[in-house]
Amino acid sequence: MKSNKKWGAGLLLAMLIAIVTACGSNGNNQASNTGGASSPEPSPSATTSASASEKPSGSKITLGFSQVGAESGWRTANTKSIQDSAKSAGYDLKFSDAQQKQENQIKAIRSFIQQKVDVIAFSPVVESGWDTVLKEAKDAGIPVILTDRAVDSEDKTLYRTFIGSDFVEEGRKAGQWVVDKFKDSQEAVNIVELQGTTGSAPANDRKSGFQEMIASNPNLKVIASQTGDFTRAKGKEVMQAFLKAHKDIDVLYAHNDDMALGAIQAIEAAGLKPGEDIIIISVDAVKDGMTAAAAGKINFIVECNPLLGPQLMEAVQAVVDGKEIEPRIVTNETTFTSEQAKEALPSREY
Repeated sequence: MKSNKKWGAGLLLAMLIAIVTACGSNGNNQASNTGGASSPEPSPSATTSASASEKPSGSKITLGFSQVGAESGWRTANTKSIQDSAKSAGYDLKFSDAQQKQENQIKAIRSFIQQKVDVIAFSPVVESGWDTVLKEAKDAGIPVILTDRAVDSEDKTLYRTFIGSDFVEEGRKAGQWVVDKFKDSQEAVNIVELQGTTGSAPANDRKSGFQEMIASNPNLKVIASQTGDFTRAKGKEVMQAFLKAHKDIDVLYAHNDDMALGAIQAIEAAGLKPGEDIIIISVDAVKDGMTAAAAGKINFIVECNPLLGPQLMEAVQAVVDGKEIEPRIVTNETTFTSEQAKEALPSREY
């Protein structure tokens, strides 16, 4: 009887130990799965700080890029440069075509934020209306880089840098050529202007730079100015309207080659010779524009280099590495007369 009592007491003690151990085990598993009271979920600020820090060595960089659209030969070359450069750099590129609509770009940027990309880059359709979405990116700890076109935000902390041309200077170069061309003219020189997309940085700046230079000669007068939306079809349409409304056009200033090429079609259809009856100045220097210049149909082209891909990837890497970069990176560009275009055309990359 005594031994049975000892055996029963031992069994009871073993059962109690097993129960306590099991409870402790369940508690540990629960803490591991849910984080428990001692391991709360990361706060939004902690998440932001982590995403803004340098990326671990060897991990792949994800770049979200929103393109304006495919409105011109320049834009096509720009897109290819970015895609090829991202591939060469080994980046994961998430590419979005905004089809020239700001709302599409804003949606794309918000999508990039949700996907937690490392860097967002975009070429803004227009200059204004970006502060809200750029602040969302900043709050998420995702740096933003502007390419080709700028924004007019007063808060310069919303983006890290702007890579692209000096559009005002491009307008000045175009205007200076016209001033030099007609410096000895004693009569009025009537100019028509094909503007880029209304509200866009290149349209605003190329117009102001051009006006700044021709103001030195009161004989140089812009008698008509209208947007051609940077497209060949619209350039042709607007030039047709100019030719019907004005019988004495001396000069056409087009904000890009594609509009100039469309205008050339309209000029030739009207029985006039582009480059002779109407002097033509354009901006871009893409292959089609250079071909027209080499043929004497465009008299002067101001270069706007679309091959921004390598510079963008360098800036992305610097930002991810936590390095300081210049807030403004200007591309190197030149100009071409008809003869210079003829010489440069065979080796032209775009």
